[in-house]
Amino acid sequence: MCGIVGYIGSQEAAPILLKGLKKLEYRGYDSAGIAVHHNGIQVVKTKGRLAELEHKVQEMGGVSGFSGIGHTRWATHGAPSDINSHPHSSTNGRISVVHNGIIENYIQLKAELEEKGCRFVSETDTEVVAQLFDYYYHGDMVETLIQVIHRVRGSYALGIICSEKPDEVLAVRKDSPLLVGISKDGNYIASDIPAVLEHTKDYYLLEDNEIVVLKKDGVTILDMNKQEIKKDVYHVTWDFSAAEKGGYDHFMMKEMMEQPKAMRDSINPRITDGLVQLDEIQYTDEDIRKINRIHMIACGSAWHAGMVGKYVIEECARIPVEVDLASEFRYRNPILHPDDICIIISQSGETADTLAALREAKRQGIRVLAIVNAVGSSIARESDDVLYTWAGPEIAVATTKGYSTQVALMYLLALKFGQAKGTLSDEEVKKLVTELYTVPEKMESLLQMTKEMEELANMQAKATDVFVIGRGIDYAVALEGSLKLKEISYIHSEAYAAGELKHGTISLIEEGTPVIAIATQDSLYEKLVSNVKEVKARGAYVIALAKEGNTEIAEVADHVIYIPTVDDKFTASLDVIPLQLFSYYAAIARGCDVDMPRNLAKSVTVE
Repeated sequence: MCGIVGYIGSQEAAPILLKGLKKLEYRGYDSAGIAVHHNGIQVVKTKGRLAELEHKVQEMGGVSGFSGIGHTRWATHGAPSDINSHPHSSTNGRISVVHNGIIENYIQLKAELEEKGCRFVSETDTEVVAQLFDYYYHGDMVETLIQVIHRVRGSYALGIICSEKPDEVLAVRKDSPLLVGISKDGNYIASDIPAVLEHTKDYYLLEDNEIVVLKKDGVTILDMNKQEIKKDVYHVTWDFSAAEKGGYDHFMMKEMMEQPKAMRDSINPRITDGLVQLDEIQYTDEDIRKINRIHMIACGSAWHAGMVGKYVIEECARIPVEVDLASEFRYRNPILHPDDICIIISQSGETADTLAALREAKRQGIRVLAIVNAVGSSIARESDDVLYTWAGPEIAVATTKGYSTQVALMYLLALKFGQAKGTLSDEEVKKLVTELYTVPEKMESLLQMTKEMEELANMQAKATDVFVIGRGIDYAVALEGSLKLKEISYIHSEAYAAGELKHGTISLIEEGTPVIAIATQDSLYEKLVSNVKEVKARGAYVIALAKEGNTEIAEVADHVIYIPTVDDKFTASLDVIPLQLFSYYAAIARGCDVDMPRNLAKSVTVE
């Protein structure tokens, strides 16, 4: 969940490390620190945002040196504090370590080391790595790291420096993301591309327990037997500016505005002569006809995209779909049939729970199709087939375009599977594709509603509870809208299937309680209007979403937001826009940090 960087080269390391950490702060921002080779190792770290670290470095007059490591933290072991901040060092200061992941057996290792005289100062699991490395170290960094890897259990991306080896930075990964950037001015390690993109677009992706030795003029990658590994070089195809705010106040607003383009980029190349062509995946029509059941597996917003997928795939292809939270999937001993498939959804492609669910499906011999944004990520590499969302970099912790492009691929899979099974004729598919082509433009029109949504959000910014209701696909969108509101504005929000209101939930409605009612499914519209009447009778203030022309709801709701008319199957892409804007402006009105909400991180790479 944390972000790590490392550099060795011909330039001063500290500014490069600090800039890299700035690009990774979405991964965690409880504390930050750097360690630079300078007459030994100089460590500077502090609780708080990266700005606090930058200020501390400035007060010191800077930190000189041409190699080092850095870290921005999302706390797992030990509360945020100066002491618990990374990098962590051995007692003698010879070794410094940054770590993303969790060392599961750190208590046992810590007890062993304390018996041998090691003195620990932090509450973290990571300090064990520094102390253990120093205990085993006898001059060979790689050999020492191999010994450490054999002792630790858990997940890790590690960056390690030694005061006796100022010309080396060592790194390794297992179940946590790490890449190696290469350039003529030096070499880098980082948790994600944006950290190094200002300096290079060329990088290596590491597999589990591949060891990297960075030097000023080269990179060596080794296996656990110290045998050199030759890797393919990946090249970033998007510009550095794509990871910048581009004049917007927040990344979230920029990324919301990029949704129509991202959706076009995900859909248009996969349509040929009005039919869906998914050439990236090796599914024949016969393969699709043999599918017994689909298990949709994801976390957070990706899970909500999977919920949309369930509705549209079952409607279009008549294949049963189960939607599982990745964190629950493997612990419920899932019943999987040989002809089932798993669709794994993850923006980063590194989500720990989702990766573990993927591996469980593979262990049981089930074919896995991944929907991810990050090319070459762990989930992409370990799946049988991959569909990339092509959303581009998403920096804000709260996803917007990542979710929208996942939903777009749900539509394409539904149409493709329906096409293959014969539940949709070619003419029906072409008609739906024509409709789908109009969605990005309709999203653009909704994104112009900033003033209306800001005024509405300001009116409700002091609310303590908000309820979001819907039926069918509208319920799936209600889940996403509710999550957006709670995660960035900290307003308590819950989503409910509207038909469940009378089974207990309606008791929570009081005078003035805001209720957002999504009523964009034509077949369920009248029932949703009845649900609005039920909450209005208990004093709710109702904000309704409805299709243009469905004006009856205005007679019972306090405020109606109209979306352009579109086929019911595609309403999720339009409904979510006003909900995103409402959440954004509610967060602004409450003085919240929109891009970096408290206690959250962008990529959840620990269980």
